[in-house]
Amino acid sequence: MIDAHIHLDHYNDEEIKDIIERDSSLEALISVSFDLESSKKNKDLANINSKVKPAFGYHPEQTPPTEKHMAELFSWIKSHQNDMVAIGEVGLPYYLGKEQKLTTLQRSQYIELLEAFIKLSKELEKPIVLHAVYEDAPIVCDLLERYSLSKAHFHWFKGDSKTIKRMADNGYYISITPDVLYEEEIQHLVQSFPLQQIMVETDGPWPFEGPFAGKMTHPSMMKESIKTISQLKMLSLDEVYHHIFHNSKSFFTI
Repeated sequence: MIDAHIHLDHYNDEEIKDIIERDSSLEALISVSFDLESSKKNKDLANINSKVKPAFGYHPEQTPPTEKHMAELFSWIKSHQNDMVAIGEVGLPYYLGKEQKLTTLQRSQYIELLEAFIKLSKELEKPIVLHAVYEDAPIVCDLLERYSLSKAHFHWFKGDSKTIKRMADNGYYISITPDVLYEEEIQHLVQSFPLQQIMVETDGPWPFEGPFAGKMTHPSMMKESIKTISQLKMLSLDEVYHHIFHNSKSFFTI
């Protein structure tokens, strides 16, 4: 298995050791970053353990960085481009917007920032890992299409059927979290999206409900996700494991 999206740097040292060592079937973790300090920590984690594959970026569900901070981050990413497998996590701040914590200016700054990350992804020939849900997703699709960037991964995606079709037709990838076991919205997404463009993730340490309530989010949970995907797709478990594993290896070139 490959965890296509985890915030490994948000766990403590003991938890990180358990995540990496407990399950021998775990081949790699794509550890996405929140900001420059997070990117540096993920780079250090990758230097310690080869299973950790870092992505560098700036998580959108926070206030936009200053121009100075953005320049520092972009410069650092360019100088460490060979240490990462993707740009990420980047995107648009849907949940902050829902909470009305963003001004119109800040929202436009985020669109500009995302466009800059898309350009950087194109320039460095690295895939991009996106946080873009519901009404934000078509805006992100517009930007990806503008720059002809097809190697895009929408993590934990939620959106309307028109956008889902557009993403599938454009060859974008999605990754499914453990909430596929109990969320109808995610189950419908799995049924409608091509298996050849599906990966699995934990988004840990984000906690889950249902059978995972009260448990530390761990890549071993993905086994239950894959079982559910196989049931929803009405395909054998082996076939689904095969596709999801190779989708992840191919997308991140690992």
